[in-house]
Amino acid sequence: MVTETEIAALLLECQQIKKYRPHYNVLLKDDKSFPYIKIDIKNEWPTISITRRRYNDGAKYIGRVPSAWSARRTYDFIKKIFPLRSCTKVFTGQETRPCLKYHIRRCPGPCIGAISKAEYGELVRKIIAMLEGQEEIVLHELKRNMLEASQSMKYEKAAQIRDQVQAIEAVIASHKIPLNIRGEQDAIALARDESTACVRIFSVKDAKLGGDEHFIMDDVRDETDAYLLQTFMQQYYSSIEHIPGLILLQSQIDQPLLVSEWLKDRKGSWVELRVPVKGAGLRLIGMVAENARQQLEIYKAGQAARPENLQVLSNLKDLLKLPGIPHRIEAFDISNIQGTNAVGSMVVFENGAPRPSLYRRFKIRSVPQSDDYAMMREMLKRRFAVHSDSSGKWSAVPDLVLIDGGKGHLHAAGSALREVQAADTPIISLAKENEDVFRPGIATAVPISKQSHELHLLQRIRDEAHRFAVTYHRNIRSKKSRESALDSLPGIGPARKKALVKRFGSVRNLKTASIEELASVKGINRDLAKNILDLLSE
Repeated sequence: MVTETEIAALLLECQQIKKYRPHYNVLLKDDKSFPYIKIDIKNEWPTISITRRRYNDGAKYIGRVPSAWSARRTYDFIKKIFPLRSCTKVFTGQETRPCLKYHIRRCPGPCIGAISKAEYGELVRKIIAMLEGQEEIVLHELKRNMLEASQSMKYEKAAQIRDQVQAIEAVIASHKIPLNIRGEQDAIALARDESTACVRIFSVKDAKLGGDEHFIMDDVRDETDAYLLQTFMQQYYSSIEHIPGLILLQSQIDQPLLVSEWLKDRKGSWVELRVPVKGAGLRLIGMVAENARQQLEIYKAGQAARPENLQVLSNLKDLLKLPGIPHRIEAFDISNIQGTNAVGSMVVFENGAPRPSLYRRFKIRSVPQSDDYAMMREMLKRRFAVHSDSSGKWSAVPDLVLIDGGKGHLHAAGSALREVQAADTPIISLAKENEDVFRPGIATAVPISKQSHELHLLQRIRDEAHRFAVTYHRNIRSKKSRESALDSLPGIGPARKKALVKRFGSVRNLKTASIEELASVKGINRDLAKNILDLLSE
C-alpha cells in the first residue's frame, strides 16, 4: 500500500499489525482493549462505571486504565470517598425510603432528597478532577470545606471530610517516587534475554506515579533494542488517548524524528523524545529498567513451570548422567570482599521454577580468611548435616546440587558432602568464564550447547543463587556501616546511646571527655562512665 506521507505509513503499519497479527512481527503480549472509567455526565444524576468501549454518548471517559485490576481499585476508592448512586432507576420524587447503600454511606441518597443537585454535581466535579490527576486541587478544596464546616460547628460533616482528606493523602503518598520530577512524562525501558523482552512504562506527573504498565515481547532474538522500543511505542501510543509532552527512553530508537512527528499529529502539540544522560531523568529510567528486569524474571519463572520444561529436565538427566530427573535443584554461592562479612546462599528450583520460600542464607562462621573453598565446605556441611535429623523443608533431598564456580569449588563441595555422608547426592558446578559445566572426577566439561534450553536453565538457577548471596552480603555491609562503637559496650542500650550521641556528637569526642562529663549524662553513673572510657581506650 502506498501512502502520501511516512507518518501515514507508520499509522497504517500499526493498524495492520493489530488487525492481522502477522507471525514474524514483534507483538505485545498484553495487546487487548483497555478499561476506561465512565461518568455519564449527561444523566441528571450521573453514575460511575467501568467499560472497555467508548461510545459517542456524551459521557466522560477517563483512561486508559492500565488493567482491569487497576480500574477496579480506582473505582472502589472513588466510590468510597465520593459516593455516587449506583442504581439506574428514574426518580419520581415519591420515594420515602432509601436503599441499604445510603445507610452504609455508599450513596448520598438523591432519591429521598438527602443531597441537592448542586451538591451532587460538586461530587461529580471532584471525582473527575481526581481521575484526571488533580488530587492536590481537590485536597485543597476539601481542607477549606472541612475548616468551614468546623467553624460552623457542623462537626459530623467536618469529620466526614477529614476522612476523605486522609484517604486522598494516603493515595498521594503511596504514588510518590523519590525523584524531583517536574511536569508530566512517560519513562520507557526494557529488559531482555536471548528470546524475550519486557518493556515497562511509568507515567509520572510531578513526582507522582500515575501509571505503571508492562508488556512482554517474544521471539526478539535478532532484534535491536532501538527497534523493540520503537515497535512498542508505535503499538502502545496508537491505542491510548492521552500522550504526554515528554517521553524518556532508555536508548535511542531507529526513527526518533518520524515518531515525534507522528505523536505530534496524534496529540495536537509537539512531543519530545529524550534519552536522559544525567539527573532525575536518568535515575527514573534506571528505576523503570530495574522494574522491567524483575518483571521479566517473574515471566520467565512462570514459563519455566510449564509442562514442556519437564522435557528440559529430562534432557539434563541424560546430559549429566544423573540417576533420575532433577525435579529439585539446589544451588549454592558465596559472597564476600576479601573474606569480610562472608555469606552464602542456597536457592531451590522445583520443576524448573524458583521456590523463594525454600531459599536459605548462611553467615560464614569458621573461616576467618578469604578462602572461598573453605567457605563453600562450611555451607554445604551445615546444610546437609541437618538433613538426617530434620523434618519439613530441610529434610528434602535435592536431585541435583549446583555450585557457582569451577573445578576447585566443585572439589570443595564434594568433600563436604562426603564428610556428612551425602556423597550420593549428584553435584555439578557451572563456571562463569566459559559457562562450562563440570562433574566430579571428570577433567573435561560436559558437552552441552551454549544455546540450549538446558544450559539456560542452569544459568538462571546459578544467577539466582548469585543474586541472593550478593543481596544478603550488601545488606550486612550496610548494617555494619551503620553500627557504632557504642553498640558493643556492655550496659549501653538504645536510650543511653541516644543520650551520649546527643551530648557528645561522636565517639571521638566521647573518648576525650572526662568521667564527670560522662556521669552528667542521664542514665550514666561514675562506674559506668569509667568503664566506657576504659573500653573505648583499648
